Amino acid sequence: MSFSSSPVVSLRDVAVYQDSNTILSGVSFDIEKGEFVYLVGRTGSGKSSLLKTLYADLPLLTGSASVSDFTLSKLARSKVPFLRRRIGIIFQDFQLLFDRTVAENLSFVLRAIGWKDKSKIKQRISEVLMRVGLDAAANKMPHQLSGGEQQRIVVARALLNEPVILIADEPTGNLDPIVADGIMQLFMEISNSGTAVLMATHNYEIINRYPKRVLKCESGKMLDSNKESFAFTTANY
Repeated sequence: MSFSSSPVVSLRDVAVYQDSNTILSGVSFDIEKGEFVYLVGRTGSGKSSLLKTLYADLPLLTGSASVSDFTLSKLARSKVPFLRRRIGIIFQDFQLLFDRTVAENLSFVLRAIGWKDKSKIKQRISEVLMRVGLDAAANKMPHQLSGGEQQRIVVARALLNEPVILIADEPTGNLDPIVADGIMQLFMEISNSGTAVLMATHNYEIINRYPKRVLKCESGKMLDSNKESFAFTTANY
């Protein structure tokens, strides 16, 4: 974990692009250690493009931004993997490897980022699976797990390298309400333990059930519930 007192994420006057079009401009906000923040807005409003900018999948061309003390505008491509080791990324569609067990999925990630000691790999896998409540699932294949269990494995995978922030893009989109509720409780526990969470969602019921700060992409701008009041209902999406 990072012990820096600076924000985990800090943006100043950033523009976000989709292809060659500016989709968001003048974006400025900070996310502190352990803070939970929702990202909302209509489809095409720039949510996913903003997330991709934060983990350097899209280049930062305008404004200044830092993530885990990495300055995005000056980030060489060779340094992108080091940035991503400080970020846990969670997608709606799981992206698990279905030809190997849960433990092998997690081991694959650790080996890819340089872990070599088999006993340490095994211990870290056990730790993250226990954290998401699936310590008995290590030797199961992904297809043997429910959708909610698969998403918990994805969360465990994102936690492997002790990230300073989890970036989650519609993580409950494919889950029924009860299972989604369990995932949200897990995210809240992770946030309370000191890892920031930035979660893009269309599910306003979750926001009402677990009220936290909201960033809203609207008409090319970013609104922040810490600074202004605005509505977020199904009509906004």
